[in-house]
Amino acid sequence: MKKVLIISLLSMVAWAAIAASPHRTVRDIPYTSKEDAYSQERLKLDIHYPLDQKNCKVVIWFHGGGLTGGNKEIPPALTDKGIVVVGVAYRLLPSITIDACIDDAAEAVAWVFKNIQRYGGNPASIYVSGHSAGGYLTMMLGLDKSWLARYGIDSDSIAALIPFSGQAISHFAYRHMNDIPNLQPTIDRFAPLYHVRPDAPPMVLITGDRELELFGRYEENAYLWRMMKLTGHKSTVLHELGGFDHVSMAAPAFNLLLDTVSSFGLE
Repeated sequence: MKKVLIISLLSMVAWAAIAASPHRTVRDIPYTSKEDAYSQERLKLDIHYPLDQKNCKVVIWFHGGGLTGGNKEIPPALTDKGIVVVGVAYRLLPSITIDACIDDAAEAVAWVFKNIQRYGGNPASIYVSGHSAGGYLTMMLGLDKSWLARYGIDSDSIAALIPFSGQAISHFAYRHMNDIPNLQPTIDRFAPLYHVRPDAPPMVLITGDRELELFGRYEENAYLWRMMKLTGHKSTVLHELGGFDHVSMAAPAFNLLLDTVSSFGLE
């Protein structure tokens, strides 16, 4: 615990040192080629970026809400840190099916890879993260290469995946739409666990306290961690934030996200 605290404090000092430059936020940038009204309404993103820096690291953030609610956001914990932050909105179930939802997320990430240099971001240093449903989308895009391949992007180009309390089995909203109850675990092609592989991007799995989390969320992530290790993946780590539930775990998890972004690519 002391070691983690010291690392976090050092990271906060480092971020404070590079965050003095002014930042700007641009909102409601369309990222889709889809032409239907719902896509035109939802498929937009916000970008928060330093005004006088280039080749900055980039964090793509997917909001939570069970895939049925929520909207794009730039988390305050990530602002004015000398990095580019992209908050993404996507279409929601049950108005669409889960494959369309994941495809939206893939299209957004592909747009960032192709356009982020305009905002001072480095396409070779893009980190994908999100809370709950956003964590699920993060894992699906990083582990199942087919989604980003549709848009000409190799998911292995992602610097790291940092899901906050993401579902590792098939998402509960998708199961609900198929009359599968919450306590009936399912692992199919819409489960991150289905796509474990040794050559995936580095992955930092973060959950709240196993006794306070939703259902078996910690155990799902622990199983994913174990299976990634067994496949030979060298860069999967798991953090359980004791004393924090599914919602409150996000606050300390942002420190772990920033620690990851600050340390990766420096070796």
